[in-house]
Amino acid sequence: MFMKWWTGNLFKRSIVAAMSVSLLFASGCSLLPAEEEEEVLPEIAPPQISKKPEYEVTTATLETKVQVIGKLISLEEETLFFTLDGKHLKELYVKAGETVKAGQVIGELDVDELIKALRLERLAFKKEEIAMKETLRQRDEMDPIEFEEKSIAFEERKQKLVDMEEEIAKASLKAPFSGTIVTLNVQKGDLIKAYAPIAIVADTSQMTPAAKLSKTELEKVAVGMEAVVNISNAGNLNGKVKQLPTKAEEQDNGGGIGGQPGETKPERPEDFLIVDIKDLPKGLNRGTPLSISIITKRTENAIVIPPSTLRSIGSRTYVQVIDADGKREVDVEIGQQTATQVEILKGLQPGQKVVGR
Repeated sequence: MFMKWWTGNLFKRSIVAAMSVSLLFASGCSLLPAEEEEEVLPEIAPPQISKKPEYEVTTATLETKVQVIGKLISLEEETLFFTLDGKHLKELYVKAGETVKAGQVIGELDVDELIKALRLERLAFKKEEIAMKETLRQRDEMDPIEFEEKSIAFEERKQKLVDMEEEIAKASLKAPFSGTIVTLNVQKGDLIKAYAPIAIVADTSQMTPAAKLSKTELEKVAVGMEAVVNISNAGNLNGKVKQLPTKAEEQDNGGGIGGQPGETKPERPEDFLIVDIKDLPKGLNRGTPLSISIITKRTENAIVIPPSTLRSIGSRTYVQVIDADGKREVDVEIGQQTATQVEILKGLQPGQKVVGR
């Protein structure tokens, strides 16, 4: 009986122990941290080889241009200067922008000393005239050589008066034609150097676009070529080259009229390329800056491709053409070229596609 009781109790204890272990395991599992979800990594695409650009063969109008910077000048203008050196400007009768008439005095130099000397010479010459009259009366009684010497001396004295009068006349500067004083470089009292620019007088009714050219530019340009003139406040104006400069700008050594080194040579219309514009807008001032594009060559309906599609090996020039069969090399002959387009004379037709680099 005892044995039966013990066995029953043992069975009950085993059940209790098993349940305790199960509860402990279950509670222990609940105390463990939750497992992290596995991170899903994005698929890494393999790098793609960059595709070279493709261009269609087209047609266009090609223009080769010479572009220069210039300004508005007058077809009739002149730089005025004195030929006397080392004299002070005694009087200045005009101002910049003022209208003058032909022959009007612009300014005068101080030649008071020359005028005084001329007055004394004239008084002395009167005595010479009296003496010469007496010599003429006694001509038949005089030695021919002596008479000739006195005649020469008299003429020399007479010529000296003429020279002094001409020198004094140079002290007055006059306008060569009616126009406007567009530039004035001096003021009253200045010490004037011979041939130094004093003023520029211009007929402002004859304004025209103009520019100086280098030797290289001059070789490319001819009279009659089309030109486009751009003036900031007037837009683009179409015209034609009317006149070429007598000399290229780089050939000018900067000598003055008298040939003195370092002197600025006065500008003349003959020094410029002149563009003829039929309808130049009104109200533009001489000296207004502008740009001129001279069309030296034009090709209509040219077959063109971008410069980046050309390839060369030695003397061979070719392109890569794309068609139904893939890529193939085609030799080409090129013609006119600009910064963005190349003319194809042989080898390609419009509509084909070529590969760039």
